[in-house]
Amino acid sequence: MKTSISKKLFKLLPVLAVAFFINSITFMQVSKAQENEAFKSAGKWLVGLKVLNLDPDVDSVTSIGGEAKVDDDTVPELDIRYFITDNIAIEAIFGTTEHSVSAVGTALGNVNLGTVKVLPPTFTLQYHFNSESRFLPYIGAGINYTFFYDDNPGDAVGISYKDDFGFALNIGFDYVINDNNYFNIDIKKYTLSTDTVINAGAAGIATASVDLDPLAISIGYGWRF
Repeated sequence: MKTSISKKLFKLLPVLAVAFFINSITFMQVSKAQENEAFKSAGKWLVGLKVLNLDPDVDSVTSIGGEAKVDDDTVPELDIRYFITDNIAIEAIFGTTEHSVSAVGTALGNVNLGTVKVLPPTFTLQYHFNSESRFLPYIGAGINYTFFYDDNPGDAVGISYKDDFGFALNIGFDYVINDNNYFNIDIKKYTLSTDTVINAGAAGIATASVDLDPLAISIGYGWRF
């Protein structure tokens, strides 16, 4: 049984709290640095190459008891942002991760479910705060559609994952290095679920509803165009 949307959003409250803290600190500033405001302005593109760690926070219900386990993965990521106004940007991120999957404490014992690759393209609407320093924070919210592919079922005969939409809350900052380059740290918390069907051969068919709800942390370097 999937976690309700309200319960999922409750898990994101710590991210929102940090976002509101950044917001309040930013608006306490009295002056602005014109050169840093200009760094982010309408019509500008920011393109970043980053390292992403995607770490699922798994909650599951299975037809054979026990629970699902999914490990994290660290991969390259492409981050593209376009500024609609001086403060509002649309962001798209692209990267694919591979995760080891298992079921533990089930009626069949601990079962190795192999690996699966995940492609979660995400589109986010961000608000970028003005700042009097080179430190330029932002918050955002967005949507993604996650594709599961190239799975290896491990000890099972076969396994399938349902692709699905998810939501994301976002905080981060850019640090201006020079006129056209920056350093970025970005955090996204997703609400994301999948339904799985596992062919266990002679043991029959098992099903599971899995809330993955991963935390995505990326760090990297970017260029302004």
